Amino acid sequence: MLLFGLGVLSGVTTALFGFGGGFVTVPVVYAVAAAGPGAMHVAVGTSAAVMLVNSLGATVTVARAGRLHREYVWPLAAFVAAGASLGALAATSVPDGVLHALFAAYLAATILDSLLRRGFVHGSERRPLSRATVTAGGLGIGAVAAFLGVGGSVLTVPLLRRRGLPMSDATALANPLSLPVAAVATAVYLTAPGPAAIDPAAAGLLLAGSLPTIALLRRWSPAIPDRAHAVAYLGLLGAALVTVLA
Repeated sequence: MLLFGLGVLSGVTTALFGFGGGFVTVPVVYAVAAAGPGAMHVAVGTSAAVMLVNSLGATVTVARAGRLHREYVWPLAAFVAAGASLGALAATSVPDGVLHALFAAYLAATILDSLLRRGFVHGSERRPLSRATVTAGGLGIGAVAAFLGVGGSVLTVPLLRRRGLPMSDATALANPLSLPVAAVATAVYLTAPGPAAIDPAAAGLLLAGSLPTIALLRRWSPAIPDRAHAVAYLGLLGAALVTVLA
């Protein structure tokens, strides 16, 4: 029931905040699998599999709604995918405790950066992505996201927000940009040697809760004021950090 309920929450965050589920599923699966070996690796691998399905469904919704702004998605997505292959491979050889500590540090750094630097909470003037951001930035986003099993939304949403996009568009575009990360990471974890790094039972229960929720929010998506949307995004990151540390 815990996994199913958190699957519902994962569906809400996917549809409204662009989280493919990583910040929800990693702490929860880690807690469930904490008694077993390699719990953090199982959490990250399972998160990637859940994000793959959730992000694909949300991306289809964004495309059908005509909100898939190509200039912000391509070729950034290609560089994100390339970086993801490196990050996922690296994660399979990192000690479990190190991966857990880096996940918490990543959350904390993102929250502080979004609060202290201008452009996230209040927005900024709209600008295109630079070549350096698309190439080097895309590789870095993919590598970090796949390494930690978080899909990349916590990097792409602040990035697009500081390029002047409203939160509704920035979070919507986070799903197609998370899709290559989830696909690459899932493939790496499925083929990695050693014990299985994806828990099919946990993934199934999480998806049983998330997929109907995403479908429901496709039809009845609430209108959230832009600034409140940004503050709520940071609030969810803070809740995820507390969960990981606890």
